[in-house]
Amino acid sequence: MATTTYVCILSHVANLLGEDLDLLEAIVSNDDNLTYGNIVSVQVDQETYQTALTDDGIGELRDMLRAARISTEEWQGFLEDF
Repeated sequence: MATTTYVCILSHVANLLGEDLDLLEAIVSNDDNLTYGNIVSVQVDQETYQTALTDDGIGELRDMLRAARISTEEWQGFLEDF
């Protein structure tokens, strides 16, 4: 496994994937949705944290969304889960 040298905050990931930030926040709010270590909390100041993803986390999220969009029924079920 390669060493992680940077992460992307979730708002940037939403822009990269062309996805709604609120949806991505709902998905990563449960850390069981991605492999352990791919969701990272970045401390911005003493009281503020932002969620970030590793490259592997972005790939997993992209694959998850692609699989959910296979059909309208799959997508509706996916959205209902979140």
